[in-house]
Amino acid sequence: MKTIATLLAALLSVTVVAQPPVVHSRIGQKASSSGGEVSITNIGKKQQFDWRDKATLDTDVFSPKSVNFLPDGSKYYVNSLEGCATVVYKTDNNEKIKVIRHRFNSGTGPLWATPAGIYKFTHYPDGNSRAFSGKPVEGTFSHGGRYLWVPYYRRTFDINAQDPSALAIIDTQADSIVRMMETGPLPKMIACSHDNSTIAVTHWGNNTVGLIDITASDPTKWHHVTYIAVDHELQLNFSLTSEVNRDAHSGLMLRGTVFTPDDHYLLVGCMGGGGIAVIDLKNKKYMGKIGGISNARHLIINNGYLYASVNAAGLVQRAPFDKVMKTISRLGSGNVQSIEGGWQVCRVGGGARTIEASPSGRWVFAACNSASALYVIDTRTMTVATQIPVDSYPVGLDISRDGHMLVVTSQARNYHGGNAVNLYKVEYADEAAEAEAVAKTTQAHDSIANAPNADNDNTSAPAKSFMGLKTEHWPIAALIGIVAVAIIVFIIRNIRRR
Repeated sequence: MKTIATLLAALLSVTVVAQPPVVHSRIGQKASSSGGEVSITNIGKKQQFDWRDKATLDTDVFSPKSVNFLPDGSKYYVNSLEGCATVVYKTDNNEKIKVIRHRFNSGTGPLWATPAGIYKFTHYPDGNSRAFSGKPVEGTFSHGGRYLWVPYYRRTFDINAQDPSALAIIDTQADSIVRMMETGPLPKMIACSHDNSTIAVTHWGNNTVGLIDITASDPTKWHHVTYIAVDHELQLNFSLTSEVNRDAHSGLMLRGTVFTPDDHYLLVGCMGGGGIAVIDLKNKKYMGKIGGISNARHLIINNGYLYASVNAAGLVQRAPFDKVMKTISRLGSGNVQSIEGGWQVCRVGGGARTIEASPSGRWVFAACNSASALYVIDTRTMTVATQIPVDSYPVGLDISRDGHMLVVTSQARNYHGGNAVNLYKVEYADEAAEAEAVAKTTQAHDSIANAPNADNDNTSAPAKSFMGLKTEHWPIAALIGIVAVAIIVFIIRNIRRR
């Protein structure tokens, strides 16, 4: 028994030593660049690791994976992976206003889209009828922020994420789920095209990317188009009783996903196979990979550059976007092409995960998991401007549209650290540049929000009208009519009396 206890203790110590130590941020901590061009202040947190701290305790923060600011900046949504919930907070006071639970009696019913027939249950033949909870991973907005799309890492009964998972479509006006759709196995990243016509769902689980057509004004008519394999579709045949590490056994481990500005191509980071995969959306085919980068985790396109976080090495790399497009033009038949002139590299903390840019693009923020820190990069020099501690181990990050609030989510590692959401205030010396950029993005956002298919109430029926008046104008017209009739009656009575 003594020998067994010794072995167990040794194994535990190896597990703990193999991962970075747990650290915690402090509210009030501040960090600034050497010249004061940018500064970050920790203004609060939501956490479930210290139940004694009632001021910051939030029991719905359970393995928070990602965060998304509503485009108008009024709310932010935190996906609690193991909590199987999306938690909604107001931006102005960080008050929790809603918890959206991802729990279902089955995969069928009025909420669910008709199965497309391209994602089939092969290990759980009764998968569609099984009760499950969904583990929310990432999110993206469509229709100017009206809808938030949230994919599930897996359905809880599918212990090794090898059969179809699902995604929830949340109406952000009511903060409730209005539509459910199936996906391929183990979806992680999700993105919406700039023209608001296509949702791309990246399946970490089997080297594929699914495309959803959202051109209809009625959400019930949104439908799967196809899925596209990068290199080859991974065949899955894992145990139904014993868990395997699907974060490791997933082929190319597709992750970061971004549409090119013209929506002609989709770029997808290959964390497990090197390079950035390119999908031709017009012809719906995989073209090949952009090389010179390995273990790319998250991608953004900003101010004429493609940026990528490199997880293991703790880097943020970038390349001029015009050169990226030239590289794409040389792709075909699955080959790999390098970018002319290569990539610029900035070394940040270990485990670089989610990255986002300030409104002007002058600053890029990186959540670094192993370093348990938030790094700020000056994109003029591609050097680190400053960094600030984050509760271990940060993974998700988003910044408000005005660039003044930044939220970072921290997951646990082997039941250590994590279970925290850190809130930061960001200030800039050149506020005018950020404000000007905000104004430009606001105009772009408003053009999407006012698009014909952006404002609907889950119906494809045209707006009813009578004598040129829409339904919403009828009450006013009726009131005017009643007043007019009353005035006419009053005048007639007065004439008769005379």
